[in-house]
Amino acid sequence: MESLRELYKSGAGPSSSHTMGPQRAAVEIRKMYPGCFYEVILYGSLALTGKGHMTDMIIEKELGCDNTRIIFNSENLPYHPNGMKFRIFDGEKLVDEKTVYSVGGGKIVFDGEAVAEAENIYPHRNLKEIYEYVRENDMSLYDYVLAFEDNDIEKYLYDILDTMFRCVERGLEADDIIPGRLGLRRVAGDMYQHAVIASGGGERDRMLISSYAYAASEENASAHEVVTAPTCGSCGVMPAVLYYAHKQLKYKKQRLVEALAVGGIFGNCIKTNATISGADGGCQAEIGSACAMTAAAYAYLMELSDELVEYSAEMGMEHNLGLTCDPVCGYVQIPCIERNGFAALRAMDAAHYAKQLGLFRKNKVSFDRVVQVMYETGKDLNAAYKETSLGGLAKDFELPNK
Repeated sequence: MESLRELYKSGAGPSSSHTMGPQRAAVEIRKMYPGCFYEVILYGSLALTGKGHMTDMIIEKELGCDNTRIIFNSENLPYHPNGMKFRIFDGEKLVDEKTVYSVGGGKIVFDGEAVAEAENIYPHRNLKEIYEYVRENDMSLYDYVLAFEDNDIEKYLYDILDTMFRCVERGLEADDIIPGRLGLRRVAGDMYQHAVIASGGGERDRMLISSYAYAASEENASAHEVVTAPTCGSCGVMPAVLYYAHKQLKYKKQRLVEALAVGGIFGNCIKTNATISGADGGCQAEIGSACAMTAAAYAYLMELSDELVEYSAEMGMEHNLGLTCDPVCGYVQIPCIERNGFAALRAMDAAHYAKQLGLFRKNKVSFDRVVQVMYETGKDLNAAYKETSLGGLAKDFELPNK
């Protein structure tokens, strides 16, 4: 498995697959072929929802508007639905062609080239192997991360945590209209203020958590800096719970960094054995993965056993199975922002469920198994429900009258 640096990355929203990935691809192409004319063909999901996700805008920003032509082609390339073909011209002469895939989490893969592949620093491929290793070596899940990452990984995770927190705080302060034709007004700040003046209890806490998730997700939809956890579209789930744990539950940042690492282990397992791309697996691959990762992180904060941490993550994924990716008008707004709030609450519920149910019985479904089921479900989903805006909530949606 790859480093957690490849899972948790900061960058501009609104989509790690549709914005961060194409941006990285354009940067690489510009380095290889500076000062040329570029024809960029966007395929599959990148073509169908590229306008709403600002894919064309970010590519033109990196390559130059005057020397770049964007073409949209709804057909899928063989390897992945998020395909791009860069055609490089010197005058009228075609110099080269490069096919690149944006495979989720901001990661790109050049067709037929291994150069884009990150190094696998972990020797294990699934949670079963990881758990066997930590038991044999009498180590914690956080120690497992430290054993294989470089010496600066803790500092990196501190920086990621701080970026998440800044994102939440910016989102709570903003009250403008989210860019795009939907005309959605930000509501995270209003939700937070309503929670602050509430009388207390569970409803207040749940509204606080939701406001944090909305804050980060609204920042993402506004193309501001977020952290992939594991993607931009699901970037509000982990920050919401960790911010709540810090501000309301008074957990120290060191403990939160450990939880972030533990959640990353589960995210890495999903990324390695299934997918975190909405275009490949539907929203279950994005929100489901974020929910599972965050459930594991929160269970770790609750000091549950490794078995119950797994149970929490398994429930976080299991109860998002089949979730479709159907962004209205291609924007990461409806239903995406709302789903981040739901998933943050569901992740915490999963950890509490695991704690209670663990008193009576062992979980019968392994985390590895539910990851495999998610992958198989994603393959079976009709393409209309995988980030194409051709089905589900996105189908025949009418914009409100202004």
